[in-house]
Amino acid sequence: MFFRLVADSFTRRPKRKMLTLAALALGMAVATAALSVSLDVGDRLAQEFRSLGANLVVTPQADSLPLEIGGVDYRPANAGAYLPEADVGKLKTIFWRFNITAFAPILQSPGELMLDSPGDKAPSTSSNVEIIGTWSNHTVPIPDGTTYVTGIEKTNPWWTVNGRWFQEGRRECVVGVALSKRLNLQVGQHINLNVPDPSKMVQQFAVFTITGILSTGGTEENAVVLSLSDTQALARLPGVYRTLYVSALTKPEDAFARKDIKLMTPEEYDKWYCTPYISAIAQQISEELKGTDVRVIRRVAEGEGTILSHVRTLLWLVTFSALLAAALAVGASAAASVIERRTEIGLMKALGAGSGLVGVLLAAEQLLVAFVGGGIGYCLGIVLARLLGQRVFGFVPEPRVFLLFIVLVLAALITLAGSAYPLRRASKYDPAPILRGE
Repeated sequence: MFFRLVADSFTRRPKRKMLTLAALALGMAVATAALSVSLDVGDRLAQEFRSLGANLVVTPQADSLPLEIGGVDYRPANAGAYLPEADVGKLKTIFWRFNITAFAPILQSPGELMLDSPGDKAPSTSSNVEIIGTWSNHTVPIPDGTTYVTGIEKTNPWWTVNGRWFQEGRRECVVGVALSKRLNLQVGQHINLNVPDPSKMVQQFAVFTITGILSTGGTEENAVVLSLSDTQALARLPGVYRTLYVSALTKPEDAFARKDIKLMTPEEYDKWYCTPYISAIAQQISEELKGTDVRVIRRVAEGEGTILSHVRTLLWLVTFSALLAAALAVGASAAASVIERRTEIGLMKALGAGSGLVGVLLAAEQLLVAFVGGGIGYCLGIVLARLLGQRVFGFVPEPRVFLLFIVLVLAALITLAGSAYPLRRASKYDPAPILRGE
């Protein structure tokens, strides 16, 4: 009988029920969309943030004292010790190896550039330049027997080349846009490069072909960039590099991540170590690459955390606003419904129904509305999440079944919270004045 009364009440007053269902469905749709996007937005934004470039820099531990202002390293490029190139592949063996998306070593050396004058056999124009050696589309052997393709175009994606990047092993290079304008260099032109050797009276130059003009917005625009192996040969520094840039997917640091690891308990340390905080990844890299100093590029890492925190806060605010609006709409509808059903409630109490039974009956009716409205809202929210994710964040969130249960619980809580006061008043009605028409 109880369920029959609940079902019968649900089919009566369809306009008011439709209004309540619409309010719940819209609120739950917004909540579903926001929750669906929020679950995936962290990983998606982390991938997008990698377009900002590397967020870790590795240098020799025995290097000169660091001089960093505002996140910019002002140490001389050719100062200090060097690191073995053969160890770079170990980056893909750390605990968070799959979070390492790109890396590229850098070796810089002052050099000399000479141009051949037309009709002359000997170079006639000489200029002092900075020579930068790095990887481009380089295949790195990993200790586990696999390989990984990476390069400076992945760690420094803002480095744009008009033409194409050099190919390793082919004596090719790219030149900075400022240097190309100063010396009138063109793609396809041959240049002569050398790193002076004080022990030799006659300097030997190597011929390189320009394949592109490089724009970076930095000092590299006055340099010549070529493969790391060619730079090592010119500088007579085989198998070493000076700086390593690493791009890693990380979780924004919170108060726990900023805690001094020396003050952590073993349990806290394990939790920190097994979470992809940028500080934890830096620690693991320094353990794997011996004799290195791994520093976080704070301007990039902190910017990622701030943006992600703001986006998630915005999504939670939208969800809370939608739920609050749904609760107010349900409360207004419940209050109007109770007023319309005063006679029915008075009759039930006159026939012996207690206040508790009346309250349970009305609450069950509201819960039935909540479950139907929550189910409709979930379906609408999945469609809204796909549109929101694709148009705003560039990805399509995957539907999750557990979200349906969360939405149904939220709908039930919102409905009970919104209709609690009207239902409480209804359960306390005195049947005598109602039946007398007062």
